[in-house]
Amino acid sequence: MIDPITDMLNRIRNAKAVLHPTVNIPFSNLKYEIAKILEKQGFIQKVDKRGRKTKKTIEITLKYDNGVSAIFGLKRISRPGQRIYTKAKELKPVKGGYGIAIISTPDGLMTNKEARKKGLGGEILCEIW
Repeated sequence: MIDPITDMLNRIRNAKAVLHPTVNIPFSNLKYEIAKILEKQGFIQKVDKRGRKTKKTIEITLKYDNGVSAIFGLKRISRPGQRIYTKAKELKPVKGGYGIAIISTPDGLMTNKEARKKGLGGEILCEIW
């Protein structure tokens, strides 16, 4: 697998499309932090670590309201072949403020709103709306 973040977003997108209640993703600290941000922002219901050592996975419980997912779209911005960086002042709202962008800053992963508030720029990993 070349890009684990894209793989994670694709697994969530595919599970959402067929209304699966949960999705399992191979564990990494970066993917776990992204999932925790999505949980905190209300896009997913719950995030759990499962397994031990090399068998670790992340179990994400998706959030639905009458069969409609809380996540409408996922988009990978910065890719391994083309990294996208931005300054704090250049961070724009996603979908008119209804979505979030996940930014990798020197202080760790955070949403575009938090990064702008703290005056931090960084690599734009993905957008969720």
